[in-house]
Amino acid sequence: MGLSPLEWPVLRQVRSKDFLGRGPAVTSEKTRTLEPRTTTADRVVQSVCPYCAVGCGQRVFVKDEKVVGIEGDQDSPISRGRLCPKGAASEQLVNNPSRVKQVLYRKPGGTDWEPIERDKAIDMVVDRFIASRRNGWQETDDKGNRLRRTMGIASLGGATLDNEENYLIKKLFTAAGAIQIENQARI
Repeated sequence: MGLSPLEWPVLRQVRSKDFLGRGPAVTSEKTRTLEPRTTTADRVVQSVCPYCAVGCGQRVFVKDEKVVGIEGDQDSPISRGRLCPKGAASEQLVNNPSRVKQVLYRKPGGTDWEPIERDKAIDMVVDRFIASRRNGWQETDDKGNRLRRTMGIASLGGATLDNEENYLIKKLFTAAGAIQIENQARI
Protein backbone atom coordinates (compact mmCIF):
# COMPACT_ATOMS: atom_id res chain seq x y z
CA MET A 1 0.00 0.00 0.00
CA GLY A 2 1.63 3.22 -1.17
CA LEU A 3 1.80 6.65 0.36
CA SER A 4 -1.09 8.94 -0.61
CA PRO A 5 0.06 11.86 -2.79
CA LEU A 6 -1.43 14.19 -0.17
CA GLU A 7 1.14 12.86 2.29
CA TRP A 8 4.12 13.56 0.08
CA PRO A 9 6.59 15.75 2.00
CA VAL A 10 6.46 18.69 -0.45
CA LEU A 11 2.67 18.84 -0.30
CA ARG A 12 2.75 18.55 3.51
CA GLN A 13 5.15 21.50 3.59
CA VAL A 14 2.78 23.66 1.53
CA ARG A 15 -0.33 22.52 3.45
CA SER A 16 1.22 23.15 6.87
CA LYS A 17 3.01 26.36 5.80
CA ASP A 18 6.30 24.75 6.84
CA PHE A 19 8.00 26.06 3.69
CA LEU A 20 11.56 25.40 4.89
CA GLY A 21 10.76 21.80 5.75
CA ARG A 22 12.07 21.98 9.30
CA GLY A 23 8.96 21.14 11.28
CA PRO A 24 6.14 18.63 11.35
CA ALA A 25 5.83 18.57 7.56
CA VAL A 26 8.99 16.51 7.23
CA THR A 27 8.33 14.00 9.98
CA SER A 28 6.50 10.77 9.27
CA GLU A 29 3.77 9.30 11.44
CA LYS A 30 6.25 6.67 12.61
CA THR A 31 8.74 9.34 13.68
CA ARG A 32 6.01 11.27 15.55
CA THR A 33 5.03 8.16 17.54
CA LEU A 34 8.54 7.02 18.47
CA GLU A 35 9.49 7.06 22.13
CA PRO A 36 13.01 6.96 23.54
CA ARG A 37 13.82 3.60 25.08
CA THR A 38 14.66 5.44 28.28
CA THR A 39 11.03 6.46 28.85
CA THR A 40 10.07 2.83 29.35
CA ALA A 41 12.72 2.24 32.02
CA ASP A 42 11.59 0.94 35.41
CA ARG A 43 14.12 3.10 37.21
CA VAL A 44 17.05 5.45 36.71
CA VAL A 45 20.25 4.90 38.69
CA GLN A 46 22.97 7.50 39.13
CA SER A 47 26.46 6.18 38.45
CA VAL A 48 29.96 7.23 37.48
CA CYS A 49 31.57 6.43 34.14
CA PRO A 50 34.09 3.58 34.61
CA TYR A 51 36.59 4.61 31.93
CA CYS A 52 38.88 7.39 33.09
CA ALA A 53 39.62 9.10 36.37
CA VAL A 54 37.53 12.18 35.52
CA GLY A 55 34.43 10.68 37.13
CA CYS A 56 31.71 11.88 34.74
CA GLY A 57 28.19 11.37 36.06
CA GLN A 58 25.91 8.92 34.31
CA ARG A 59 22.22 8.16 34.41
CA VAL A 60 21.68 4.43 33.92
CA PHE A 61 18.23 3.41 32.67
CA VAL A 62 17.14 -0.04 33.88
CA LYS A 63 14.16 -2.07 32.64
CA ASP A 64 13.46 -5.58 33.93
CA GLU A 65 16.85 -5.55 35.72
CA LYS A 66 18.69 -4.93 32.42
CA VAL A 67 20.51 -1.75 31.42
CA VAL A 68 18.64 -0.29 28.43
CA GLY A 69 20.50 3.00 28.12
CA ILE A 70 23.07 5.34 29.60
CA GLU A 71 23.30 9.09 29.24
CA GLY A 72 25.14 11.94 30.92
CA ASP A 73 23.86 13.14 34.28
CA GLN A 74 22.77 16.79 34.10
CA ASP A 75 23.22 17.12 37.87
CA SER A 76 26.89 16.10 37.80
CA PRO A 77 29.12 19.06 38.68
CA ILE A 78 31.96 17.33 36.85
CA SER A 79 30.48 16.57 33.44
CA ARG A 80 27.19 18.57 33.49
CA GLY A 81 25.41 15.96 31.39
CA ARG A 82 28.17 15.36 28.88
CA LEU A 83 29.88 12.04 28.12
CA CYS A 84 32.73 11.18 25.77
CA PRO A 85 32.04 8.52 23.12
CA LYS A 86 33.39 5.76 25.36
CA GLY A 87 31.27 6.88 28.30
CA ALA A 88 28.18 7.14 26.12
CA ALA A 89 28.76 3.60 24.86
CA SER A 90 29.49 2.10 28.29
CA GLU A 91 26.13 0.32 28.22
CA GLN A 92 28.00 -2.22 26.09
CA LEU A 93 30.11 -3.14 29.12
CA VAL A 94 27.19 -4.85 30.79
CA ASN A 95 25.17 -6.01 27.78
CA ASN A 96 27.92 -7.37 25.55
CA PRO A 97 27.26 -11.07 24.90
CA SER A 98 31.03 -11.69 24.95
CA ARG A 99 31.40 -10.26 28.47
CA VAL A 100 33.28 -12.60 30.79
CA LYS A 101 31.19 -13.15 33.92
CA GLN A 102 33.42 -15.54 35.85
CA VAL A 103 36.95 -15.62 37.16
CA LEU A 104 39.33 -17.30 34.73
CA TYR A 105 42.79 -18.73 35.44
CA ARG A 106 45.52 -19.99 33.14
CA LYS A 107 47.92 -22.38 34.83
CA PRO A 108 51.66 -21.84 34.36
CA GLY A 109 52.56 -23.37 31.01
CA GLY A 110 48.90 -23.76 30.15
CA THR A 111 47.30 -22.65 26.91
CA ASP A 112 43.65 -22.39 27.97
CA TRP A 113 41.80 -20.34 30.55
CA GLU A 114 39.68 -22.28 33.01
CA PRO A 115 37.04 -21.01 35.42
CA ILE A 116 37.85 -21.05 39.14
CA GLU A 117 35.96 -19.93 42.22
CA ARG A 118 36.29 -16.25 43.14
CA ASP A 119 37.42 -17.01 46.71
CA LYS A 120 40.13 -19.35 45.42
CA ALA A 121 41.37 -16.66 43.01
CA ILE A 122 41.47 -14.05 45.79
CA ASP A 123 43.40 -16.44 48.03
CA MET A 124 45.90 -17.08 45.21
CA VAL A 125 46.46 -13.34 44.70
CA VAL A 126 46.88 -12.75 48.44
CA ASP A 127 49.35 -15.64 48.80
CA ARG A 128 51.42 -14.39 45.87
CA PHE A 129 51.33 -10.80 47.10
CA ILE A 130 52.56 -11.79 50.57
CA ALA A 131 55.27 -14.08 49.14
CA SER A 132 56.49 -11.35 46.77
CA ARG A 133 56.60 -8.84 49.62
CA ARG A 134 58.48 -11.25 51.84
CA ASN A 135 60.98 -12.30 49.14
CA GLY A 136 61.66 -8.74 47.95
CA TRP A 137 61.78 -7.05 51.37
CA GLN A 138 64.68 -4.68 52.06
CA GLU A 139 65.00 -3.67 55.70
CA THR A 140 68.26 -1.71 55.26
CA ASP A 141 70.66 -0.81 52.48
CA ASP A 142 74.39 -1.69 52.29
CA LYS A 143 75.27 1.24 54.57
CA GLY A 144 72.78 0.29 57.24
CA ASN A 145 70.22 2.99 56.34
CA ARG A 146 66.68 1.96 57.18
CA LEU A 147 64.62 1.31 54.02
CA ARG A 148 61.62 -0.85 55.05
CA ARG A 149 60.46 -1.39 51.48
CA THR A 150 59.87 -4.12 48.94
CA MET A 151 61.08 -4.21 45.39
CA GLY A 152 59.04 -7.36 44.71
CA ILE A 153 55.76 -5.52 44.19
CA ALA A 154 54.83 -2.78 41.75
CA SER A 155 51.51 -1.27 40.77
CA LEU A 156 50.36 0.25 37.51
CA GLY A 157 46.80 1.49 37.77
CA GLY A 158 44.59 1.76 34.72
CA ALA A 159 42.55 4.67 33.42
CA THR A 160 39.31 2.85 34.21
CA LEU A 161 39.85 3.50 37.92
CA ASP A 162 38.43 6.64 39.47
CA ASN A 163 40.29 8.94 41.87
CA GLU A 164 38.98 7.23 44.98
CA GLU A 165 40.07 3.78 43.82
CA ASN A 166 43.51 5.08 42.87
CA TYR A 167 43.84 6.76 46.27
CA LEU A 168 43.01 3.50 48.09
CA ILE A 169 45.36 1.46 45.89
CA LYS A 170 48.17 3.95 46.57
CA LYS A 171 47.54 3.68 50.32
CA LEU A 172 47.43 -0.16 50.21
CA PHE A 173 50.65 -0.53 48.24
CA THR A 174 52.46 2.13 50.28
CA ALA A 175 51.40 0.40 53.51
CA ALA A 176 52.74 -2.88 52.09
CA GLY A 177 56.11 -1.23 51.50
CA ALA A 178 55.93 -0.91 47.71
CA ILE A 179 57.56 2.16 46.21
CA GLN A 180 56.97 1.47 42.52
CA ILE A 181 53.43 2.81 42.22
CA GLU A 182 52.19 4.53 39.10
CA ASN A 183 48.96 5.23 37.28
CA GLN A 184 48.18 5.38 33.59
CA ALA A 185 46.55 8.78 34.02
CA ARG A 186 49.92 10.27 35.08
CA ILE A 187 52.09 8.57 32.46
